Parts: sequence; structure tokens; C-alpha cells
Amino acid sequence: MLNIQRLDSRTADFWQRLEALLAWESVSDDAVNQTVRDIVDDVRWRGDAALLDYTNRFDARQVSRMSELVVGAERLERAYAALDTRTRDALEEAAERIRRYHERQQQASWSYREPNGNLLGQQVTPLDRAGLYVPGGKAAYPSSVLMNAIPARVAGVGEVVMVVPAPGGQLEDMVLAAAKIAGIDRTFAVGGAQAVAALAYGTETVPRVDKIVGPGNVYVATAKRMVFGAVGIDMIAGPSEILVVCDGKTDPDWIAMDLFSQAEHDEDAQPILLCPDGGYLDQVKDSMERLLPEMERAAIIQASLEARAALIGVRDLDEAVEVANFIAPEHLELSVEDPEPMVDRIRHAGAIFMGRHTAEALGDYCAGPNHVLPTSRTARFSSPLGVYDFQKRSSLIMCSPEGAGLLGKTASTLARGEGLTAHARSAEFRLGKTSGG
Repeated sequence: MLNIQRLDSRTADFWQRLEALLAWESVSDDAVNQTVRDIVDDVRWRGDAALLDYTNRFDARQVSRMSELVVGAERLERAYAALDTRTRDALEEAAERIRRYHERQQQASWSYREPNGNLLGQQVTPLDRAGLYVPGGKAAYPSSVLMNAIPARVAGVGEVVMVVPAPGGQLEDMVLAAAKIAGIDRTFAVGGAQAVAALAYGTETVPRVDKIVGPGNVYVATAKRMVFGAVGIDMIAGPSEILVVCDGKTDPDWIAMDLFSQAEHDEDAQPILLCPDGGYLDQVKDSMERLLPEMERAAIIQASLEARAALIGVRDLDEAVEVANFIAPEHLELSVEDPEPMVDRIRHAGAIFMGRHTAEALGDYCAGPNHVLPTSRTARFSSPLGVYDFQKRSSLIMCSPEGAGLLGKTASTLARGEGLTAHARSAEFRLGKTSGG
């Protein structure tokens, strides 16, 4: 019997209980922080030597030269060739769909001229170099390679560098094949906080990047937080989440499996179902109990369901929207008859899956939109990873002599009001002047 928390919006303590359910405190405690700080500082100052030491210690390796951790293009080619045709075709199809979707996100530079000749605008340029962290350990994640690298390529990033741990020296062919398909430039078989530090500060072998993207364990997340400022990062991701809003008319087995699809990530994942039909919530629970023994990762799924899942009864679908906006989930399934009017009222969600036939898992792999999404209620102010994360915007300002005179008077007045005389005089020097005048 699964012990899954039940909530009901009609109870007086509902919102208090919901907030407690959603609370997620990082497990990055003082000990983790100190360990990561020591690793980051060591790699920053000792470079390759430190990277070798930590790789041997944490990945059970016995390497003595950085060249042994460089994964060359020929290795990616071999991995690609080793895949069966069905797997290779699936990766290629997913990559193409992801590429087509992200091409629509490209931003162009723009400018306009005012009547007095001033030019104002924005110049959009790609990052010079991006670093992609690909996790390893519990599972292989070729989809993460595609989702992180392809937007960078579409953005025009000059060089994409991938780091991936290789416990015991083992690398997954699907991950390396995805790297080939996505156009990764350089790959290194290193992981953990030491890999993040290498990307952030550079070593003799690993180049310093401008931004680090990609998920990882608590040590990786802590390292990303620690090096932010020296480099950009995408986000600090918490456990995976799914919120399903259902009208009680979808096959309960479908919904049970949708909840499982997030629960199987790890024990801290959070699956939640909202429905105005209490009897349907019971049906989904029955489906979960019946289907769970069939799952390969049943122990992980059960731990997630019993620790962080909830079946929530609401008054109606209007209230379900209100609750969904409060939760601000990473993944939101609207498993209802007509989802389009409902989606207009959703303000906070990383990705919205509309209709009974749209499984969240499709978004994880091949629908096209990015699966790197804000978690832990950060969808209130954050967006999915996209091309825009690999581009910078520079403001353009060019004054004509006439425009300098008009703007100079305004700037002078405001600068003197702030007591910044040099600012004021810098603008005043150009009043009515031409170059060399």
C-alpha cells in the first residue's frame, strides 16, 4: 500500500500544508560547501594536477596525464557508429526537432535613428565559449547533451566544451554519439565540482568558458553557485517536478505513469495531481499501486511518492488553475478536454503540456522545446533554457552633433542634481560642438 499524502483545498490549513509540501531546502550543507570550496580553490590554483587527483579519487580512475581524459572526435565517431539504427535515428530526429524549435528563438540586432541623427539600438552577439556539464552515475543522459548544446550552436557560440564523468573509465556511447550530433567541439572525461572549477577558471588543458550549463548532483550545483560571477550559469536546479491538472476523465493508468515518469528520476522528485473528483484520485492511486511492481526503478519511485508526492482535491478546475499558479511547477500537464482556454490563465510554469495525449516525457526527449526548466517554484521568475541564454545584448548609442547638444542639456541637469560634476561637464563640453571644434 502506497502512503501518498492527500490534501483538500476545502480544509482550513490547505495553503499552509501545500507550502510545507513544496518547501525544498538545498542539501548543500556546511560540510558540502567546504568540500566544494576546497576543490574549486585547488583546481583554480593547481590546474591539471588537481583535476587528475580528484578524477582518480572520485571516479576510481588511475590516470597520470590529462591526455587520457581528452575524448577525441574519433571516439565520438566510434560511439555514433556503434549505435543500432533505431537509436541513432531517434537521436537524429530529436536533435532536428530541437534545432528547428530553437531556431525560432534567435534574436537579431536592431537600431533606429531619431530625427536629429542619433542612432540607438541593441547589438546581439553570441558567447565565445560555453561549457556543458553532463551528469553520469545513476543514468546516461544523451538528451541533456542535445538540449544544452543545440541552443548554444543555434546561438552561434564559438566553441562548446563538454565535461562528463567516466566512473571507472566508462563512457556511455549514447552520450558521446549525442555530442557528435550536437556539434560539441571538445570533450573531457571529468566530472564533479572539479569539472565545474576547470570550466570556470581554466586549466592547462581545459579551456575557460563564459557560461556553464547542465544539471548535476549537489556538489556540481554547489560548485556552479560558487563560481557564478567568474562565469555565468544557467540555473541552480532542484529535484524534478510534475504537476498534473486533470478533469477526472483521462485513463488513470496514463496519469499514474506520468507521475512515475518524474518520480523515477530520484527520491526527491515531486509528482502532484490536482483534480476536482475525489473518486478519480482514488482510481489513480489504485493504478499506481498496481503498476509500481512493473517498474525497473520501483524503489526510487516509491520513495519519491511517499516523501514528496500529493493527490490534491480541489473545488473545480478554476481553483486548480489558482493552485497551479501558486505551485509554479517545472512541468505542468493540463489533462483536460479543452486545454487552450485554460492555458491562457497559467502564469507560472516551466513547460505546459496540453491535452490528454501529451505526455510530459515527450518534452524530455523530442518534442522540440527545451527540457532544462526552472524548478522549486522559480518558474515565477525564470524561463526554460534557450538560445537567448547563449547570447549577450550590447546597447548602441551614437549621437549626432545636434543630438549631443539636446541630450547633453538633459544629462547635465540630472548629473548636477546628483552632485556628479564630472558627468555634467563631460556632457557640457559637447554642447554645440562638432568633432575637433
